Amino acid sequence: MEANYNPRTVEEVFRDFKGRRAGLIKALTTDVVEFYQQCDPEKENLCLYGFPSEQWEVNLPAEEVPPELPEPALGINFARDGMQDKDWLSLVAVHSDAWLLSVSFYFGSRFGFDKSDRKRLFNMINDLPTIYEVVNGSAKKKHKEKSTISNHSSTKSKSNSKPPPPPTEEEGLDDDEDDDDDDEHGETLCGSCGESYASDEFWICCDICEKWFHGKCVKITPARAEHIKQYKCPSCSNKRSRP
Repeated sequence: MEANYNPRTVEEVFRDFKGRRAGLIKALTTDVVEFYQQCDPEKENLCLYGFPSEQWEVNLPAEEVPPELPEPALGINFARDGMQDKDWLSLVAVHSDAWLLSVSFYFGSRFGFDKSDRKRLFNMINDLPTIYEVVNGSAKKKHKEKSTISNHSSTKSKSNSKPPPPPTEEEGLDDDEDDDDDDEHGETLCGSCGESYASDEFWICCDICEKWFHGKCVKITPARAEHIKQYKCPSCSNKRSRP
């Protein structure tokens, strides 16, 4: 599929990186049910591929040796049923991050990037959250903290993050802090499907009605949420004027 695809400049390699990254994030977030089903442990060694077109694919590794491009981690499907789903997805995310870097620097080496080009490419890549950070929600936590510091606005920092934290110690938390945390989160329901909050799911808050939604219910991925300054849920987006 990609045998003749050869990005030759830093900008072209970075575009290639972003496309593949978007495809891999899609597999591990919005398309996670389909991805999980395709990783049947009963099948042979399978790899997760991301393409510049922002698509993903689970397939057998290339037959030729050496392959045209570095290959992703082999056999990601074997561990699927032997680990917690969240831990397995995190493991795949880490290997996907490593693969993306190897592909980008393969192109850099092949087309003779010098020290300054390699540094520029790495800095461009490093400015983006890793797939692991996106899948685990830590990218959104960092984004929220930066937003709070720079804007001093609770409204903006609330967007694109998970449900609010439990009360602070000033509000009377002591030995029951963990229990209160669970209760606080457990009472948060998705404005779309009505299901409760789960710590391993991505959530987003509407800045208009202040309701929380599963990202999958409103078709918002963690990566896409990074670029949304003010999120409006489908219901608020359809209201042209408020009473």
